[in-house]
Amino acid sequence: MAVMWRYQIYAALVLFLSYWSLAEGGKLLVVPQDGSHWLSMREVLEKLWERGHKVIAVIPDATLLMKSSQSFTIKTYSVPYTQEFVERYYNSIGEKSFENTPFLEKYTFLLSNMTELANMFSSSCRHLLYNEELMKYLQDSKFDAIMMDPVLPCGPIIAEYLSLPSVYFMRGLPCTLDYKATQCPSPVSYVPRTFMSSSDHMTFMERVNNLLIGFSEHLLCYLFYLKYENLASEFLHREVTILELFSKASIWLMRYDFVFEYPRPVMPNMVYVGGINCKQKQPLSKEFEAIVNASGEHGIVVFSLGSMVSEIPMKKAREIADALGSIPQTVLWRYTGEVPPNLPNNVKLLKWLPQNDLLAHPKTRAFITHGGSHGVYEGICNAVPMVLMPLFGDQMDNAKRVESRGAGLTLNILEMTSNDISTALKAVINDKKYKENIKRLSDLHLDRPIHPLDLAVHWVEFVMRHKGAPHLRPAAHDLNWFQYHSLDVIAFLLTVVFLSLFISLKCCLFCCRRCCSKKGRTRKSAKSKSQ
Repeated sequence: MAVMWRYQIYAALVLFLSYWSLAEGGKLLVVPQDGSHWLSMREVLEKLWERGHKVIAVIPDATLLMKSSQSFTIKTYSVPYTQEFVERYYNSIGEKSFENTPFLEKYTFLLSNMTELANMFSSSCRHLLYNEELMKYLQDSKFDAIMMDPVLPCGPIIAEYLSLPSVYFMRGLPCTLDYKATQCPSPVSYVPRTFMSSSDHMTFMERVNNLLIGFSEHLLCYLFYLKYENLASEFLHREVTILELFSKASIWLMRYDFVFEYPRPVMPNMVYVGGINCKQKQPLSKEFEAIVNASGEHGIVVFSLGSMVSEIPMKKAREIADALGSIPQTVLWRYTGEVPPNLPNNVKLLKWLPQNDLLAHPKTRAFITHGGSHGVYEGICNAVPMVLMPLFGDQMDNAKRVESRGAGLTLNILEMTSNDISTALKAVINDKKYKENIKRLSDLHLDRPIHPLDLAVHWVEFVMRHKGAPHLRPAAHDLNWFQYHSLDVIAFLLTVVFLSLFISLKCCLFCCRRCCSKKGRTRKSAKSKSQ
């Protein structure tokens, strides 16, 4: 009987606490970004929902990965493109990565791709902002804060319109706009710019290139964000700049960690939550457990080119298959394309992989990855050396970071041969230095007082409780560029110095003249007396 009473008391207490948590919970508006960006943000939203907060995400009705959720509310709005168009567009990005085109043609494609991307998402943003029913619902909902991925800045426009404190959750912004918007120093002497594929220890010529790219960033970002800037000014009925909108963020949750990133200055409202997607290992299903156990003493290799690329040209697939057959390990390859005719017996093609759980298995010897930040962090968390095949975006930079730390090898997806792939795989599997280096990085990354997911949740709740974080906003935001660089102070001091020198010089000249005139008068008087 006593045990029964104790159980009922515990049950009542748990029920009370859960209801109390829901009563204390806030309301969070979310404007996410599609693709792999969504995968880690979803983890944070589900955690916030578990803690009793009401989470409402606003997404277009045609998306790649953003689907309905049982954990939080999804509000959709219509867009002027179809689901088929979205899937075809994202697939084309992966397909183009395997085409060895001339530089000029590739540069033209990049510009046209950026233009198409800007047109597609700016039109999506316009449909959201001018959806009167949805915007009225958002106004009436009285949210405590808004969380967004601002790389496509529809969220910042909504935050300004609704006067909501905002939390940015992101990997980074083009043209280092994230550091410009936070007034954070970003010296080109040792902070490599995006797409530079350089480490922080640059040669002289690399620093020259870094400086030139830094100069060109302004033009590129102006062209990329021009439509959003015009849309924001039109919708808010005043002239605004994208940089001004970005600078209003209360907290920047950045999926970085200095184990992976190069050391650099940060501002107090920039919180690094790299590795947020690294979950605790879950038991493998019977199917995968059987495959892993059957690999014997040689173990397995995990192979995935990310959530957006699971099909590759047959010529390249044949080369990869030929290379994979040269190692004794069992290779689990996430692949949905046509099966290469030379597929070796040690390779298992699968439409989906429990990637983190496989990487956490003690039998995993290597990880072949495209270099996306999610995969790289999972490799670091689980201490698995990597062979990197970057395709597009920041993946080249990510690969350089891994390679510069001795935790993996990078291959050029266009130029690599079967022998290159085989040699790189055998090196990271058999050479102990790669395992030792990735293990050291993993130990450093995991040695932290709080998990990145819990840290991200804390700061979102902090902004919701305190209606922002103005105490973390530096006074630099209130200065113009002339004041920020103290050019007015320097001009004043130079003026004082020159005036002092000028007055001193004039005084000296005046004294000299007086002295000379006195001597002249004395000589004249002496001459007159002698006569």
